[in-house]
Amino acid sequence: MHASSRIVKLDLQQPRLYENREGMPIPPITETPYLSRQISAGGLPLHALERGPSGAPHLLMLHGWLDHAHVFDWVCDALPPEWHVVCLDFRGHGFSGHIPPGSLYNFTDYLADVEATIDQLHLSPVHLIGHSMGGGVALAYAAARPARVKSLTTIESLGTAGGPPSNAVDRMRRFLQDLPKPSLKRTYASIEAAADRIRENNSSYSNAAALHMARFGTRPVPGGVQFTFDPAQRKRFGSSFDENQVLAILEAIRCKVQVLHGTSGFTFNDDLMKSRLAKIGSPVPISILGGHHVQLDSPVEVARHIEKFVRANA
Repeated sequence: MHASSRIVKLDLQQPRLYENREGMPIPPITETPYLSRQISAGGLPLHALERGPSGAPHLLMLHGWLDHAHVFDWVCDALPPEWHVVCLDFRGHGFSGHIPPGSLYNFTDYLADVEATIDQLHLSPVHLIGHSMGGGVALAYAAARPARVKSLTTIESLGTAGGPPSNAVDRMRRFLQDLPKPSLKRTYASIEAAADRIRENNSSYSNAAALHMARFGTRPVPGGVQFTFDPAQRKRFGSSFDENQVLAILEAIRCKVQVLHGTSGFTFNDDLMKSRLAKIGSPVPISILGGHHVQLDSPVEVARHIEKFVRANA
């Protein structure tokens, strides 16, 4: 199935100047039109935002858990405008499709989303950029499809949780405990109220970043707005990779890997992270001012490192 598209001009209804949580200026919400693309992953509709479809190199940006494609807006604004950049909404996130009631999400499903996007938007070979969960997906995909990936930038991520094999039983118990939980959507009175909820869940968000994510991560309903992500995403996976499997995945990656992180986000100084870094060639993690969503705190700096790395690995 071929991807379909339409041009979207983003709606701007808020002040033009913002500051991050350190009080530094950050770019306003983008005014650049996107192509809103519809992709099919085995019949499940996926949504992506595309810039520069006739350009090169090809970049695919993968967001984190419960986020959406617009988390990269400000980074995209700081990248060369002629580059071909695609920001994907994973299944169950943003404006991509939700799986049927009673079905369950699994980590490897997101690899299928990446595969479908690369195939239908003709991105191979691709430069992958993944934040948090998206970074784990990018690393796993690069290991499984080494010939298709030119370079990989992870932001606040160096793979999935891992742990010893003995964690498997407890993980299955938690998975079964989550099954009866209802998948309900809460309604918020306004986008601003939804942004407040984002900051309650993650205090590292600046006010501007939370408002940006709420603006593009909600849809209007009677009585207010609801987040677009599928509430079934909150149920824990029944299986995951243990640490030896994570290391095997990292060892299989053939492209160069760049690791970015926020100064108040993740650290990579412990023995576990050092062993993971060694498997991907021991890159030195690059610290950038910000928290876990450093691409929203310091988007120009994040974009600068991505641009330099992509050019070096073109």
